[in-house]
Amino acid sequence: MTDDRELESWREQWSGVAEPSAELQREIQLRIKRQNRRFVLGNLLTVIAFLGMLIFGLFLRHRSSWMGTGWGTSVCVLAVIAAACRVWFLRGTWRPEAQSTRAFVELWHKRVTARIRLLRISLYLSLGWLIFCAALTAANWATIGEDFKTHPKAWLVLLVACALMQYPVLWYGMVWIRRRKLAELKEVKNILDEMNDV
Repeated sequence: MTDDRELESWREQWSGVAEPSAELQREIQLRIKRQNRRFVLGNLLTVIAFLGMLIFGLFLRHRSSWMGTGWGTSVCVLAVIAAACRVWFLRGTWRPEAQSTRAFVELWHKRVTARIRLLRISLYLSLGWLIFCAALTAANWATIGEDFKTHPKAWLVLLVACALMQYPVLWYGMVWIRRRKLAELKEVKNILDEMNDV
């Protein structure tokens, strides 16, 4: 009978790796199950929003004025860019690489990190969208007045109020979500450190 030293070495290493406590494993499993449900729901809502924005954009493109065409095209472009950013940042976070507790915690870490990056790019996209809308509105003052049968100055207060209201709401909402995600990232790093120490 031959003595397989590599197999024995592997068995010793494997027996030396301890799993986290049963309570920690249950907590991780529950968190991952909830996160998977939110992940699937988020992807489903993204697809619905993407299709809704495309339909809305195509509806706007059929308006008679150049303003409608510009808005429609910009909504379609924004929908494509937002969906592409989501897919790009969430690549590699669809499923764990293995069926171990550590693989699920690493997946959790990847998802939280991807969400933080996605929030950052969303802030820049929303700022770009507001600047584009302001430029499109300024370039089409005459068209706006003809479409709504009012003088464009009557809409100026509403447009400025919408711009001033939208960006702080987006900014503070994203800051709040980012703060929550950073706390979650710290929690995941602590769990990973605890698993490495065991």
